[in-house]
Amino acid sequence: MSVPWEEYFQLILEEKLLAKRPPAREDGYISHATQLLEKKQEMVEMEEALKAKKEEFQVKMSALKQRREALDQKEDALKESMVRFDKFLKDTEAKKSRALRRAEEGRQTASQKEAEAAALKEELKGLIQRKEQLEQQLHKYRPFAQYLEQVVAQSEQFEEIPELMARFSGLLETRAILTDHEQALHKAMEDARAELLKLVEEKNDEILHQNNHMADLQVRLEEVRTQALQWESKWVHIQNTAAQKTLLLGQIKMAALNLFQIVCKQKKEVPALAVEDTEGQLEQVSPGCTQVYFSSSRKSLYLVISHVFSLLQFVNGLLAKEVRTQ
Repeated sequence: MSVPWEEYFQLILEEKLLAKRPPAREDGYISHATQLLEKKQEMVEMEEALKAKKEEFQVKMSALKQRREALDQKEDALKESMVRFDKFLKDTEAKKSRALRRAEEGRQTASQKEAEAAALKEELKGLIQRKEQLEQQLHKYRPFAQYLEQVVAQSEQFEEIPELMARFSGLLETRAILTDHEQALHKAMEDARAELLKLVEEKNDEILHQNNHMADLQVRLEEVRTQALQWESKWVHIQNTAAQKTLLLGQIKMAALNLFQIVCKQKKEVPALAVEDTEGQLEQVSPGCTQVYFSSSRKSLYLVISHVFSLLQFVNGLLAKEVRTQ
């Protein structure tokens, strides 16, 4: 079975490619620029191989002259196939890069989705627990709801439970306001009571101080009264003493005047002194004069009168001293 020229050249091309393929790099990766250079080199080598084959088969192709144009067309088609193959490799590399990128994005997305799924699971778990708690609360408070329904059914003021709850909330708010007001009043009363206690203590201290002051004044009053009684007693004594001294002085003055008049009569002289000049009268009555005219019975009276002058001076000094003391 004969092999078509297209397949023949394709086999030759594959052998050349396999023979000229460079060894694989250790890293398993060929850059895009290197691949282009290798492809160009392969194209050059392939053209040389084709040219050699054409020369080698030129004798044989002379019989196939009629198919030359077809061969040329096949050759052009092969070139185009090579170009397409190169483009295919490039597209494949790009697709590979995109596939790797999409795979990485897919892994990241998968990790993100897994994290989101874990978070959603936790959230779902919490929601389930919350649901169970709400169901327990619902089961716990259902008797109260039934009781409220019965209250609303029996009440003429409320038609629905929300109205009753609104009324209850209003009463609670009013109670809170009244409680706050009561606490404020209680605090005000406590403050007023504390202020009153403070004022009472201050007034008690002031009363105690005034009582002490009054006690001191009472003591001073008693002392003053005692002193007043003492001074009144002294004043009475002074008045009594002064009356006695005044009486004695009057008697002495009368005696001195009588004595002076007697002496003047014995001497047959007219009294030249005034009646009130008791001292002058006593000076005129001397012991020498009286010894001539007086008998022995009157000598004692003269001795008394001789001392009247000095006694009069003493009484005057005593009265003056008592007046200054008063």
